[in-house]
Amino acid sequence: MAHVLSAVEGKVIDIVPIKRCLISVSDKTGIVELCTVLQNNYNIELLSTGGTAKKLRDSGLTVIDVSDFTGGAECLDGRVKTLHPKIHGGLLAVRGNEAHSQDMITQEMKYIDMTILNLYPFEETMKRPNVTFEQCIENIDIGGPSMMRSTAKNHVSTTIVTSPDQYSMLLNELASTNGGTTLKTRKCFASNAFCLSAKYDSMIASYFESQLAIDNAAEEATASLSQVVIPRVYKPEFELKYGVNPHQKPASILSLQGQSLPFTVINGKPGYTNLLDAANAYQLVLELKQATGLASAASFKHVSPAGAAVAVELTDIECQAYEVTEETRASLTPVSLAYLRARNADPMCSFGDFSAVSDIVDEQTALYLKKEVSDGIVAPGYTEDALEILKKKKGGKFIILTATPGYTPPVQEYREVYGMTFQQKRNDVVLTSKHMETIVTDSTKCAPITDAAIRDMIVASICVKYTQSNSVGFSKNGMMVGVGAGQQSRVDCVKLAGRKVQTWYLRQHPKVLALPFKEGVKRQDRVNARVRYIEGDFTVEEKLRWNEFFTDVPAPLTQSEKEEFLKQSTGIAISSDAFFPFRDSIDHASKLGVSYVAQPGGSVQDGNITEACNEYGIAMCMTGVRLFHH
Repeated sequence: MAHVLSAVEGKVIDIVPIKRCLISVSDKTGIVELCTVLQNNYNIELLSTGGTAKKLRDSGLTVIDVSDFTGGAECLDGRVKTLHPKIHGGLLAVRGNEAHSQDMITQEMKYIDMTILNLYPFEETMKRPNVTFEQCIENIDIGGPSMMRSTAKNHVSTTIVTSPDQYSMLLNELASTNGGTTLKTRKCFASNAFCLSAKYDSMIASYFESQLAIDNAAEEATASLSQVVIPRVYKPEFELKYGVNPHQKPASILSLQGQSLPFTVINGKPGYTNLLDAANAYQLVLELKQATGLASAASFKHVSPAGAAVAVELTDIECQAYEVTEETRASLTPVSLAYLRARNADPMCSFGDFSAVSDIVDEQTALYLKKEVSDGIVAPGYTEDALEILKKKKGGKFIILTATPGYTPPVQEYREVYGMTFQQKRNDVVLTSKHMETIVTDSTKCAPITDAAIRDMIVASICVKYTQSNSVGFSKNGMMVGVGAGQQSRVDCVKLAGRKVQTWYLRQHPKVLALPFKEGVKRQDRVNARVRYIEGDFTVEEKLRWNEFFTDVPAPLTQSEKEEFLKQSTGIAISSDAFFPFRDSIDHASKLGVSYVAQPGGSVQDGNITEACNEYGIAMCMTGVRLFHH
């Protein structure tokens, strides 16, 4: 196979034999084994410098020092050794170009067919504790990137190898071509090299940016950071079927070059929204676990939680409402208990959810997940029995993600929208009991703030942190019982979530618990039927179909019966992602059994909001932390 470039440059041959190789690596993993094969099997001449040359010689290999090859000694404390015309001429000369060939002869240059290198460990140096700016600067590689780019540019004739991960592929290629490389491989390696170059420069530029920010803060410098270019390099990881909608193609997941993804796909094929749900849900449960010390779970739909909870024992009435048998109740583990609660916050909205848990998924959790309609789960790990159960769910299509151990997200977040790139510091504030200490209401008039109340306010606050704003959330017994997301008016958020709170509480009404379902009615149909019974606003046709679920048609749950039962509701906590601008939210919340409020505060109406809480006997704390999420 031949590829014609031009009449002057001649032809590019697919397979190019390797006769001379330049090696300069900081990561010496596998380099001796590789070079032993290069020299002993293919008689390839080895050029090298410094520590790499010493390691190869100590292993019995014959190595030519770069200084001997160029005729120029290293200088400036090693800063200049490969920056030499005989190195870059040997790499950049176009084979078959008569003018280049004549220059090679005149300048006494020799061709270099392959470069094996990796760069000074700038990133590792940068992350070392107590490292100085000067030490980081000294670890900026100059010669390495220059050789890498020269070799990659001339990939029609030269091979650039930049990672020990490529060694096995290179050896296979040499074996199949009797000591050469193919154009396809050279082009692939060149692409990887330019990506590495971009990543390397990106790290250095980002480091300088961070240092400028420190200088500006410390010295009140006048230079504007807006003039600093921020390069970001992405590595394609895997393709997605489509984006948010089927017509949004192509779509894929990319990682920030040099950083792993937060999850590994164990089973199934996640979609765009699945992974957005997973990212938000997993952050939520990790923060719940960190703040409360309890196993935590979340049930997500369309990038907002339908439910979230921590492991708190079920009451008898909750067991009836959630269809938990005594046998199941006795076998619940903390993580399965947390997910059971999260899923039962709003079981209609949780239909087809993506879930997250803070702890390793055990068999009991997997068995509970098995019977629910759900798209997938993310967790720190799975027992063998749990994994076997989940892999069979949805005909083998159930999505299983394992969180990357020790994953640390970048401090800065970037988002591209309509040709604009937004940058902000990641919202890494974790709400804890410390944020619930500023109580602004009158303790003689309002409900005493117990440990359980603090726990519930924490649960609600962390939940709304990952709910599309404006948002409010209601919680009780360590679980969300109503979430209102994405409303323009805060009182509308309260009313939306409040309807869910009422439905949650009315699911415990004796008439709801006693609904006479026919044998064989599916679990989700029972869930939906109970909710529709509570709502009661049937059309004629809908009521006829609903009646078919029962052995006897139930008597309606009247409005007066609902109101009487709802009067018993108490001890509920509400959290808002931003301040309440008017007291109407508190007025409405008082009808829902709310005893505790957590909100950032900071409104000119804070005094009126506090007085409203005092009037209703609702204790309120101001966290001082706004939690908008967009």
